[in-house]
Amino acid sequence: MKKATLLCGMLLALVATVASAAPGTNLRWISCYGDGGAQNRVFACNTNAGASNTLVGSIELGVPIVGASGHEIVMDFGSASPTLPAWWQMRNTGTCRPTALGFNTVPPGTANICVDWGQGQANGGIGAYNIGTNGGPNTARLVAATAVPQTALQDLFPGQEYFICNVTINNLKTVGTPVCDGCLVPVCIVFNSNKVTTPIAANDRIISGATNDTDSNFALWQGGAGVTSLRGQGCPAATPSRNATWGTVKSLYR
Repeated sequence: MKKATLLCGMLLALVATVASAAPGTNLRWISCYGDGGAQNRVFACNTNAGASNTLVGSIELGVPIVGASGHEIVMDFGSASPTLPAWWQMRNTGTCRPTALGFNTVPPGTANICVDWGQGQANGGIGAYNIGTNGGPNTARLVAATAVPQTALQDLFPGQEYFICNVTINNLKTVGTPVCDGCLVPVCIVFNSNKVTTPIAANDRIISGATNDTDSNFALWQGGAGVTSLRGQGCPAATPSRNATWGTVKSLYR
C-alpha cells in the first residue's frame, strides 16, 4: 500500500510539473536556450568577414496546440544610444546595411533539447524591419513568419522546447570604406511575442514572456548595458507581461 501511495504521488508530481510548464519565448545566440545558447554576443568589430551572428528563437507551450500551421514572430531591438546605430539599420532601401539581415528555419547543428517545430517542412521570411517606430528612435521591430504546408500541420505539446527560427546578422561594412558605425554600441534584442497559428483562427495562441520567468526571452549584443527605449528601461521591460490585456497584445501587430 505504501509503495502504491508513493507511486501515485510521484505520478501526480510528474503530471503537475508538465501541466505547469511555463509558456513563453526563448532567444539565444548560436544554439537554442535549452542547448546552452549564449545570452551575450561580444564582437571586436574589426572585420567584415566571418560567419553570421545567429539569433536562435524557440518557444514552449503551456497547453497543447493541435494542427499548428505557422508562427508569427515579433522581435524588438533597442540600442544604448539616442538613435539606432547605422550598423543596425538593415534590410530597408537606403539603410547602411540593407543585406545584413537574414532569416532561416534550419535548426542549429547543436539542437538536442529543442525540436524543430515543423519537422523540416517549415519555410518563412522577414515581413518587416521597422526602424524608430513606436519604440523610439533607438529601436527597431522585426516581424517575420514561418509556416508548413496544409498537408503537414503539426501537433505541439507543453514541456518541449520548439525551435522556431534563426535571425542572422552578418558583419558587412563593419570596417573599411564604406563603413557603418555603431557595431560596438550595446544592443538588446527581445523575442517579444510568437503567435502560433492554426487553420481555425479562434484556436491561435499568442505567447510572450520568458519561459524561465526571468531572462530567457532576450539576448544581448556587447553586453546590452544602458539600453533604454519608449518600450521601457532595459531588456525585460521591452516585452509584455503574461497578464497583458488583449489591447496590448493586439498593439504588437500595428
